[in-house]
Amino acid sequence: MNANPEPKIGMPEPGSAALAIEVEDLECRYGDTVVLNGITFTVKEGELFFVIGGSGCGKTTLLRHLVGLMKPAKGTVRYFGENFTNDDLAARRNLLKTFGVLYQSSALWSSMTLRENVALPLEEYTTLSRREREEIVALKLAQVGLAGFEDYFPAELSGGMRKRAGLARALALDPRIVFFDEPSAGLDPVLSRKLDELILQIRETLGTTMVIVSHELANIYALADRVIMLDHDAKGIIAEGRPRELAATSGDPRVQEFLTRGGEEVKTA
Repeated sequence: MNANPEPKIGMPEPGSAALAIEVEDLECRYGDTVVLNGITFTVKEGELFFVIGGSGCGKTTLLRHLVGLMKPAKGTVRYFGENFTNDDLAARRNLLKTFGVLYQSSALWSSMTLRENVALPLEEYTTLSRREREEIVALKLAQVGLAGFEDYFPAELSGGMRKRAGLARALALDPRIVFFDEPSAGLDPVLSRKLDELILQIRETLGTTMVIVSHELANIYALADRVIMLDHDAKGIIAEGRPRELAATSGDPRVQEFLTRGGEEVKTA
């Protein structure tokens, strides 16, 4: 795989695209404990954007705030110019339809088949007929290479197949944004690379904006247009930019240590 892919045909240059996400002065806390403070960044439409950093720096906490699982102590999150952090439940529900989430564990319902798992968002957010829903489910499973597995249960699948099934569910509503929480967790290098290829393919064919939480350097260098790096002690962002440029030019030893793993060359296929 090209470790630093060229912009895809039909995809906007990251620097020229409209904004998909705007985060301003976000504060994330558990009770009285502040985890992140002053978080401000933007994500452009069609961008492969990574949130990176070491364990315990707040990556997953930030993701939970972005997708509405937690309410920020202060600050705002906007999707396509619309405020997601206000108290208008109808507006929030409409915005929820514009993005999907692939959780680290895939979060599939074990008692449901893949067909039933992928159909859940369609049942919740649309008025489509059963036949229409089944057609979309078949299409989404085929899109991730799982055609013919509609009636399998998650326990009957490998870890990589469950990840792809989770992605099919995240894509069910044709979201404009997909969030990933450590997508390569639990996968061997071959399966991880195949998932990278699938993510690139979806971005290329659908123009989907991707926000990926990860600490895996191979995935970061293979996919990321741009990253923000969080730090536990700083409780915020300590670097932002293209990962290879940050590795080459950042004077912050924390950034250098993370992006070069102590000076070792990072190799991606």
